[in-house]
Amino acid sequence: MTHNTLTAALNAGPVICAEGFLFELERRGYLAAGEFVPEVALEHPEALRNLHLDFQRAGSDIVEAFTYNGHREKMRVIGKEELLEPLNRAALRIAREVADLKPGNLMAGNISNTNIWDPADSAKQAEVRAMFEEMVGWAVEEGADIIVGETFYYAGEALCALEVAKASGLPVVLTLAPMAANEMMDGVGIVETCQRLEQGGADVVGLNCFRGPETMLPWLREVRAAVSCHVGALPVPYRTTAEEPTFFNLSDHGCGCPAPHGRTFPTALDPLQCNRYEIGAFAREARDIGINYLGVCCGANPMLIREVAEAVGRTTEASRYSERMEAHFMYGSHDRLPAHIRALGDGA
Repeated sequence: MTHNTLTAALNAGPVICAEGFLFELERRGYLAAGEFVPEVALEHPEALRNLHLDFQRAGSDIVEAFTYNGHREKMRVIGKEELLEPLNRAALRIAREVADLKPGNLMAGNISNTNIWDPADSAKQAEVRAMFEEMVGWAVEEGADIIVGETFYYAGEALCALEVAKASGLPVVLTLAPMAANEMMDGVGIVETCQRLEQGGADVVGLNCFRGPETMLPWLREVRAAVSCHVGALPVPYRTTAEEPTFFNLSDHGCGCPAPHGRTFPTALDPLQCNRYEIGAFAREARDIGINYLGVCCGANPMLIREVAEAVGRTTEASRYSERMEAHFMYGSHDRLPAHIRALGDGA
């Protein structure tokens, strides 16, 4: 896979990337919330493969290896550093296998926020670079077509990730996840960081995670106007607001049973989810402003990825099961549906 092939695909129209494996696999019972380590690649590879297949059927063009949080530091935190390389290689091989099932799909190696970057500590910065280097090296060896660097809230860490990813010779997607301060946590502007990433050679820059459609779109408009390369947009499907711009501190005022850890994130966000139509509207609006790299991050499921695909004019394998409300027994329009049953709908 070459730079020109990726660029040609984006020039031709939307390219869809499913992210959000952590939340979806936690919901399915294959990893622990809070810890959020992708051991599923080793312990239940069939579950990870099936999720990739479901996302692929729903319209994802990129099969992103589930190595988010699969870096050396996180493995140290859980006391399983010896599993680092086997976990990465297993995740990459599963992604490669699934991508190969559909001509034109790309397999992405993945690097992300390490949560130890310190703008004032060169030793920590070197440690982070070393973690990126080994993960990108494994991705190259396992046949990745592109490298995705994502969920960076420090500009310096994002730029470090870009340098390491570019050294692989593969195309690079690099997306930021700004927190509520509306700037990167080392004080650099969000738009300025995207411009620096473009200047550093990223093929796609943009935003992913932390922010839902309402609080991501205004920044995407600014980024799209400020860069010439392709832009990525992968929100979380939660109703973030100007007052609560990220999902970390979203309030649920209607909840009488708060989470034991005192906040809705990450395990009590369910009532705050966007519906499928909101995600479809986001995808259309992003497409209308010239954004072709589209997806959904934490909170994604195959239905939402299908909604993104269909919103931008795609028909997917999973579109076979898109809604057909005309056949619903109360809300449908089929002439075989009894009028007295349909009449129950308003009062049901």
